[in-house]
Amino acid sequence: MKLIYPAVFKPFTDQSGGYVVEFPDLPGCVTEGKDLEQAIEMGIDAASGWILGELEDGEKIPHASDYSEITAENGCMINMLLLDIDAYEEKYGEKSVRKNLTIPAWLNTFAEKNNINFSKLLQDTLFTMAQAK
Repeated sequence: MKLIYPAVFKPFTDQSGGYVVEFPDLPGCVTEGKDLEQAIEMGIDAASGWILGELEDGEKIPHASDYSEITAENGCMINMLLLDIDAYEEKYGEKSVRKNLTIPAWLNTFAEKNNINFSKLLQDTLFTMAQAK
C-alpha cells in the first residue's frame, strides 16, 4: 500500500539548514533532519512508522488532506511525501512469519522432553543477535 501525505517543513531557527517535519493529518508525528534530504528521509520513516503502528493496533488511518487545504507559517514549505507501507512493514513490522526448521532427531527429542518452545527460543536468540550488531 502506497500513501501520500502532506508534510510541513519548518526551518531550524538557528539557520543551520535543518528542518522540523510535522504531519498535519498524523497527530504527534514530528521529526527533524539536519538538511532537507535527511528531513525528507526522516519524515517518510516517521510517518510510515506512525501509520504502521495504527494499522497493527487495528485502528483506521486518517485520510490525507488535500495539498491546497494545508497552510504553513511564513518560511515553511509543504511537500507531499510518498509512503510505501508494505516495504516499511516488511522491514519493521511486528507481524509474525512462519518458518520451517530442520534439526537432528536427537535434538528435537531433547527439546520436547524439556518443553522448549522452538519459536520463542529462535526469536529470543535472533533478537539478542540483532541487538549485538
